[in-house]
Amino acid sequence: MKKTLLGGAVATLGLVALLSGARAATAPHDVQAGSYKVETTHTQIIFSVLHFGFTLYSGIFSGVTGTLQVDPAHPAAAKLDITVPVGNVTTPSDKLTGELKGKDWLDAGTYPTATFTATSVTPAGIGSATITGNLTLHGVTKPVVLHAHYVGAGVNPMDKAYTVGFQGTATIRRADFGVKTYVPMIGDEVTLTIAGAFEKQG
Repeated sequence: MKKTLLGGAVATLGLVALLSGARAATAPHDVQAGSYKVETTHTQIIFSVLHFGFTLYSGIFSGVTGTLQVDPAHPAAAKLDITVPVGNVTTPSDKLTGELKGKDWLDAGTYPTATFTATSVTPAGIGSATITGNLTLHGVTKPVVLHAHYVGAGVNPMDKAYTVGFQGTATIRRADFGVKTYVPMIGDEVTLTIAGAFEKQG
C-alpha cells in the first residue's frame, strides 16, 4: 500500500528545475550542478487509498534517503536513487500502523525497504516533468511514472545548505506488488504525494 518512492520516493523530481522555465527561489537553469542527497527530515511520501468506498484514507512514509546527480546543461544524464524504510510507515491508527508493517500487508520484516531508480526524465510543460523509473516494493519491481513540479532552490536559511525542492505525484496498484489484502474493499489504486528536499554535497 505504498509507492515510496518511492517514492518515492522521487528525488528526480528536482530535475524539473533543469528542464523548465518555472521561477522560484532560483530559476531552473540556475540550479547548481553537482551531487545532492535527500534532506531526510523535510522529505515525506503520503499515500492515499479508498477505504470501503467511503473515504480516502492516508498515511505517511518518512526516513527517505537517496542521491541525485545533476547538471543543468545535461539534464537527461541525471542519476537518481531513492530508498524508503517501509517500517517507518505511520497512520492515525496505531493498530493499522502495526498491521501495515506485518506479513498481510507490507511485510517490513522480509522487505524492509522500497527503492526507486529513475530511468528517464521528460519535460512536461513549464515547471513540470514526467519521470519514469523502476520501483521495487514488497520484493517486486515494476515501472512507475512520477509527475513532478519544481518548487524552488537556494540556500536554506536554517542550516545554510544549498537545497532543491519539489512536489510529485504517482499512482500505483498495490496488487501489482503483491499487496492484495482486502482488495477491492480497500482500494487497489494508491495515490502517492511526494514532498522532496535535496541538499548539495561538497
